[in-house]
Amino acid sequence: MLYEQKEVGDARQRNDNRAPANAPNFIAIEGPIGVGKTTLAKRLAETFGKQVLLEPSFENPFLESFYAKGSKFALPTQLYFLLNRARQLAEIPQPGILERQLVSDFLFEKDRLFAELTLNKEELKLYDEITLSLSLNIPKPNLVVYLQAPTSVLIDRIRDRGMLAEKNIKETYLGGLSESYSKFFLYYDDAPVLTVNSTYSDFISNEEHYDGLVEQILSMRGSHQFFSPNPSLLDY
Repeated sequence: MLYEQKEVGDARQRNDNRAPANAPNFIAIEGPIGVGKTTLAKRLAETFGKQVLLEPSFENPFLESFYAKGSKFALPTQLYFLLNRARQLAEIPQPGILERQLVSDFLFEKDRLFAELTLNKEELKLYDEITLSLSLNIPKPNLVVYLQAPTSVLIDRIRDRGMLAEKNIKETYLGGLSESYSKFFLYYDDAPVLTVNSTYSDFISNEEHYDGLVEQILSMRGSHQFFSPNPSLLDY
């Protein structure tokens, strides 16, 4: 299962009581492939004593073929993601229960962003028809943390993690994806958005970077804010 239970008390003790009552109930982490969504989602869930919901990226049997051969496998790849994300969201208890203690590494609306990028006109029409037929009741996050990084940085991080399914990802695809994300969040208004420049960030090994991000999350006011860790705080 990609839905992981966290021990709330232990998480708070390990993280210096940084799980105050004013932490957002439902935090969604977003950004292009390789930007560090899943790793950050897991750590924030521990810090705030929440449960974590992870997208089924590497369970998709069509993903490696899509990265290698492109449009031929775009539709089955996208439909697999759509149906699995819909299933995950359908398993979330009613509002007021789990939404109070959840961090996810995806925003459901981003599914169509990928569909628009990869599907042709006829395929996108079919995708939309299937989406409508699902009659989804999608919970809205209380905060979206949108991670950004240049395409060259994304490529380096993808190579470093060495996932077999990602070995054929093209730089042009990542560039187009990053641009689509930028346009998407320019007009997104369903929840406050904290945009994070993750080019020089290390939210796992660098405690100053991570603590700075946590403080930004807790002090978030208004609909949009921007956070960029100081490169000088990097550990070399």
